[in-house]
Amino acid sequence: MTLSYRTASVDGLQLFYREAGSMDAPSVLLLHGFPTSSHMFRDLIPTLADRYRVVAPDLPGFGFTEVPARAGFKYTFDYLAKVIERFTEVVGLSRYSLFVFDYGAPVGFRLALRHPNRVTALISQNGNAYEEGLSEGWSPIQAYWKEASPENRAALRALLTPETTQWQYTHGVPNPERLSPDAWTLDAALLARPGNDDIQLDLFGDYQSNVGLYPKFQEYIRTHRPPLLAVWGKNDPFFLPAGAQAFKRDNPDAEIHLLDAGHFALESRGPEIAAIIRDFLARKLPKQIRVA
Repeated sequence: MTLSYRTASVDGLQLFYREAGSMDAPSVLLLHGFPTSSHMFRDLIPTLADRYRVVAPDLPGFGFTEVPARAGFKYTFDYLAKVIERFTEVVGLSRYSLFVFDYGAPVGFRLALRHPNRVTALISQNGNAYEEGLSEGWSPIQAYWKEASPENRAALRALLTPETTQWQYTHGVPNPERLSPDAWTLDAALLARPGNDDIQLDLFGDYQSNVGLYPKFQEYIRTHRPPLLAVWGKNDPFFLPAGAQAFKRDNPDAEIHLLDAGHFALESRGPEIAAIIRDFLARKLPKQIRVA
């Protein structure tokens, strides 16, 4: 299946996205996290595109999407969600299965809160919505939430170094020598663009708004009961397996898979995750949009 690389104008913002599959097929929206981009879905997209229209945008501040200056753009998760909401409308995603990872989770859950009838299924790959899913790795960021001092902000710059980016990919992976360095090298290069560091620090600071919305995210899951799959790398240093298991508290029918992988589970367990997703969507999508 041919993969296309496109740019959509979203209220004047040039937003890059990857797409494959028939325009008439059921849609799957893939939302990436920090510090990556739609590049993380480069192998997953072709495995789904024979059955689905698969769309993966780069969030503002990431990947190849235009990076507006901080002075004229709100680098908050609420605003990122508004941009992606408009993006779905611009590219014609009226209903979609939602795959969320890391930062993609608070963006995607906001979309679900605003338009629950648009979400046909929910797939979380280390995309958190519960406080018990937050590890001690969040401590420096949480210190910044409590006191947004210059010192606490400066301390977070350690999370933006190339070494830390590579560590995020390799930590908890049984065979890190099998990982391609392309992914973390691309991420590090894009993080190093002039001015991007302060954009990322702004988002670190605003992440507390996502924690504040966790009860609403959970209420959405409990009330609307979307078909829900959590397929997580259980060795993630930021999002603990308890965050995946907690989905069952609000949706007892949620399907949970904990894999021997790290934060970027697609890098080491991609084919297995793709097979799990294909099976899940084939069984769970509403009959009127199911693909034979």
